[in-house]
Amino acid sequence: MVDISIHGERIRLEVEGLDKLWALKSRLEFPLAHVLSVRQDPEPAVGWWHGVRLPGTNIPGLLTAGTFYQYDGAVFYDVHNPDRTIVLELDHEEYRRLVVEVKDPGTVVAMIQAALSKR
Repeated sequence: MVDISIHGERIRLEVEGLDKLWALKSRLEFPLAHVLSVRQDPEPAVGWWHGVRLPGTNIPGLLTAGTFYQYDGAVFYDVHNPDRTIVLELDHEEYRRLVVEVKDPGTVVAMIQAALSKR
């Protein structure tokens, strides 16, 4: 699971618990201006194929965490429960998109959209 917070003009994603080990990352941070969109969407986290696994872990039906390369670029995953998944589409970043599980997807999506609308 990931904890997302906004600090001024930057968004920070903190990977929690043992997911740091599985994803081989503990934090992602970048400018809010690089977020093209955010949505609650379990679909990208469902299934067994998420792309070519670079550093990371994929145990179908249990855990997808780390960097995966897809047709349009690198994607970061940290998902156990697809029902709590949000997707952030990015521009000018190492990752094309982030597919992450959060505690309360509706609240997190609203928080990010509010921050984006203030820009």
